[in-house]
Amino acid sequence: MFTLLIEKNQQMINTRNQQCTKTVMDTIADPNITFDENGVCNYYYEYFEKEKKYVKKGIEGIDFYNKKITQIKKDGQHKKYDCIVGLSGGVDSSYLAYLAKKEELRPLIVHFDNGWNSELAVKNIENIVSILGFDLFTYVINWEEFRDLQIAYLKASVVDIEAITDHAIVATLYKLAAKHNINYFISGYNIVTEAILPEAWVFSKQDSENIKDIHQKFGTIPLKTFPFLTMAKKRYYSLASKVESVTLLNYIDYNKDQVKELLKKELNWKDYGGKHYESVWTRFYQGYILPEKFKVDKRKAHLSTLICSGQLTREKALEELQQPIYDADQLSIDMDFVLKKLGLSTTEFELLMKIPPRPHTDFKIEAYSYFDKYPIFKPLKRFYNRLRKNNLI
Repeated sequence: MFTLLIEKNQQMINTRNQQCTKTVMDTIADPNITFDENGVCNYYYEYFEKEKKYVKKGIEGIDFYNKKITQIKKDGQHKKYDCIVGLSGGVDSSYLAYLAKKEELRPLIVHFDNGWNSELAVKNIENIVSILGFDLFTYVINWEEFRDLQIAYLKASVVDIEAITDHAIVATLYKLAAKHNINYFISGYNIVTEAILPEAWVFSKQDSENIKDIHQKFGTIPLKTFPFLTMAKKRYYSLASKVESVTLLNYIDYNKDQVKELLKKELNWKDYGGKHYESVWTRFYQGYILPEKFKVDKRKAHLSTLICSGQLTREKALEELQQPIYDADQLSIDMDFVLKKLGLSTTEFELLMKIPPRPHTDFKIEAYSYFDKYPIFKPLKRFYNRLRKNNLI
């Protein structure tokens, strides 16, 4: 039933939709998309700007990668761990763990358990850690607090419910890195598979004030243990503790399909069938809540990025978008599981889904978010950056 509703809404919207001629990005749920005279959207051009700025290819990439590995090893001498790697069991983080072993690094592997791991994710993590022989630290969040926070976000009716998990993961990694005197956090973020993502679909993962204000207005219990990461605290980790984030995947030839096959062969890794679907909640959020309430199909952004990086043809991407976003049987199973775990009745959840969407900026945001959101603050942002550059704040 839920799949039919999604397909019906999609058909109605398609009648007044403009789609990019190079990617599969379109005007649905994206007020910021623009097109040139040839129908090419801004994301296509922005991708190549990011690739030119952040991705290192060929000999340059190999040299930079090797120098960074050497630096990590050198700075990690006489320490138990020379880097820290967050492991979700997904493609990117699993491959980082594989590379760490290949390059003879000594990482502390950290898994953030927010209560939504799929059984397959747990098995993948067990296989990876066992085969590679790394130490694993699992941070288990206080479920009652996290559940209350997730429900608060549903009541607030903002689009980026995943921000709370992403925020807590980064906060946990930085805290552990400082605790163990680790200077390098190996990040799985990469341009060639993740560069494209409309601003209207997400919000800053670093904004602790936004999280606190949403919970203050809609939460029911105190957040005594939730790992917040303020701008000041992150600045402290970066300067005083000298924790540096390293995006290794931007310095090598990173092909998603090839990496999946390698992981299956070397680490007995199993595919989840969707980006970040190692989490039951993420699968439900991206497969049902986003398209049903916010008309957002994140597959478009993921597929468009792969088109730009040459890992997928536009024709194949369009074919994939014709497939149901959620298997009907799996949706029914996940719906029952999610509502039971959150303690919501079907009626309560349906009422939450009917609340009109609100922007995150309806709630308090940290200063830097104001700089990015409102043009009037751009001069202040430049002044703020100069102060930071000169270590005056």
